[in-house]
Amino acid sequence: MLESMTPDPNGVYTRNRFYIDCLAYLLKGGLRLRGGHQPQQGVLVPPDYSGICVASQEDPEADATIIGYLNELGIRHVRMDFTYDSMDGHGSRFLSSLLGEGFQVLLRLLPPPAEARRMGEPAVQQRWKEFVAEVLGQFGSRLEAVEIGNVVNRRRWSGYRSVDDFMTAWSLASQQVRAHGVVLAGPNVTDFEPPYNYAFLKAMGRRGELPDIHTNNLFVERVIRPEAFDHRVAGRWMTQLLKLNLVKKARVLGRLSDSFGIGKTYSTTAFWTLPRIRRRLADGEEKQADYLTRYMILTAASGGLQRAYWGPLVSQREGLVDDGTGQPAAHELVGRYTQNNGCWRNYVRRPAFSAMATFNRLIPGTRYLGEVPTGNGLHIHRFANDERQVHVVWATDSQAAMLGDIYTAEDLEQAQVFDHVAGQLDGVTGLATEVPVYLCWPAARGVPINSAARVMPGLAVHANRSGGRHYYYRDEKWHGMVFAASRAEADRLIEVSHPDQVAPPGGDNVLRKARNVIWSVDDPIHPERRLAVKKPNRLKWNKKIVDHFKPTKGVRSWSGANQLRRRGIDSPDPVAWFECHTRKDTLNNWYVCAHAGSIPSVRDFFEHFARGGTEFHGIARNDLFQALSNFLLRMHGQGVFFRDLAGGNILVQIGDDKSLNFTLIDTARARFYNRPASIGKRLSDLKRTCYKLDWAGREVFMGMYLQALGRSFSWPYRVPFHYFDWKARTKRRLKGKHKRPRTRAAG
Repeated sequence: MLESMTPDPNGVYTRNRFYIDCLAYLLKGGLRLRGGHQPQQGVLVPPDYSGICVASQEDPEADATIIGYLNELGIRHVRMDFTYDSMDGHGSRFLSSLLGEGFQVLLRLLPPPAEARRMGEPAVQQRWKEFVAEVLGQFGSRLEAVEIGNVVNRRRWSGYRSVDDFMTAWSLASQQVRAHGVVLAGPNVTDFEPPYNYAFLKAMGRRGELPDIHTNNLFVERVIRPEAFDHRVAGRWMTQLLKLNLVKKARVLGRLSDSFGIGKTYSTTAFWTLPRIRRRLADGEEKQADYLTRYMILTAASGGLQRAYWGPLVSQREGLVDDGTGQPAAHELVGRYTQNNGCWRNYVRRPAFSAMATFNRLIPGTRYLGEVPTGNGLHIHRFANDERQVHVVWATDSQAAMLGDIYTAEDLEQAQVFDHVAGQLDGVTGLATEVPVYLCWPAARGVPINSAARVMPGLAVHANRSGGRHYYYRDEKWHGMVFAASRAEADRLIEVSHPDQVAPPGGDNVLRKARNVIWSVDDPIHPERRLAVKKPNRLKWNKKIVDHFKPTKGVRSWSGANQLRRRGIDSPDPVAWFECHTRKDTLNNWYVCAHAGSIPSVRDFFEHFARGGTEFHGIARNDLFQALSNFLLRMHGQGVFFRDLAGGNILVQIGDDKSLNFTLIDTARARFYNRPASIGKRLSDLKRTCYKLDWAGREVFMGMYLQALGRSFSWPYRVPFHYFDWKARTKRRLKGKHKRPRTRAAG
């Protein structure tokens, strides 16, 4: 952030007046907005609501490529960065091309960081004035607006060392912008830090230099998903009190503009970087597309913004188009985006590109009719114009809801349904998931909505759009779900795995019969593999009471496997689950997944090493330890607390090159969080994993694991292991027998 203010030569400020204004904003309740977290029913989404940040490169043919992308996206409003070397380089050429094609350009003028750091020097101020004058003289009359400001609350990115340095640049530029009759935008605060917006606008107002458009880069990627309340502003304990979700943030910024008489508020760039997504989830590009759609829908519904620019269009980490370099930009593109890296011939559109195009085709120019209040996790937003009404539906955090619970069968049959990425769908899959869908009807059609619809309790799906879809099944006695590539394949799977049709356990197909019975059946879709069916076999009376209030084991096994796969952690392919409607019989539920086959488990390795072996299946002990440690660190780092991480539940797949991959089974107990697992949860998992390993081996393995966390296997971390050993020995003595070996076949 910027340093405290120094005295202004014109006597406008005192030394700390800027930060006094920041504090005054908070004390006056600037964040207080009753019902501010709720979208604004009746707001008009401007026809020019969508924009995007663009740049080009030295090759003149790159200009045509970018303009082609813009035409595909259906975007006519772009934001472009322009600095000192742009006038004599490809920037001037590209800007001329955009203006020649009729695009509306918001041109952000910015000094190089080295010049911004010295803005107090007269020679630097003169160069800045001359640059602004030259740009306005050549392009000013054709520009939609000029933006002055460059992430002004981030000194490291902008270069400005103090508030005065930026205000000097602002005053020099704004006077010339006004003289040329061009619309002025600024100050380009980044993230959600409205005290800074307020203080900057207050300072500009004192000088009579307020902008026509209030600009802010409204990021929310650090709260992971667009709908979440931000816990970073005042801590988790204030999250529910402030309710600072994306909608409220946009409305707060819009209200701030209104308080200064500024008629428009733009979010001038926002994006989710792929590395940040992949810290938690596996399908980074797919999730980027989901988040883009949900971000644009929520900001449009907020009524707080008149335009939202996405950006950058092309880049390796952030772009709707991959630049093909495999390398991130050398600097933060939110601060300066003047050139695309790579070669335009190697650019590749990402799913987010199609998501943006779908939003632009269906939402701008509509009126927001409101959100249907259905409860946590399920979002239904309604828009309409003179031609059609559009409903956008999604669930959050891997949850799912039945579209048939929301709409009538007739309305679903008559709807045009669009995946936000793949385009128009042949038919409704029946589920609302993390992947938003647009349902369209004629404007005059009455479409009733069941506001009592909810997400299915305890159910998680991995909606990654690759390899198939989820199909819901229901008959007089059973209901469930299958994952298949098509409706026809789903029907074939149901025939084989339906509880009334599945081949019963018996003979060689029984894999285990204890608390659960697990057996194998033929896979009707993939003849080369078999399926594993898992069903509770017996439950103690107290477990029956407890399980009556939880999702069934079948659903929990399915959900655990899907949550793992959503995070990029392997588990045998979930195929189906079934349960009785009444759920009174806690033993009548089924989970079906791919049979993992006869492959070794970590328990097999650890038992061999505990007997003195140094190599097993051609894998050296320390190589297995290191690979397993890396796998479990990644699993725990992605918020997984497995709760049944016995060595037998970790299967080891050995590649031809001796590479190791791990697969988790018996997934019903796992719990999942949006932050890394605590050290206590990690040790709770690891004490089970290491049970069959001797103490010398534990020293080495746990040393590897804890070293990555900056810790050592000291006595406080050994206590849970000693306790678990004692507990296991005691249980065996009381039972008078050893536990039966677990299967390696099912989740």
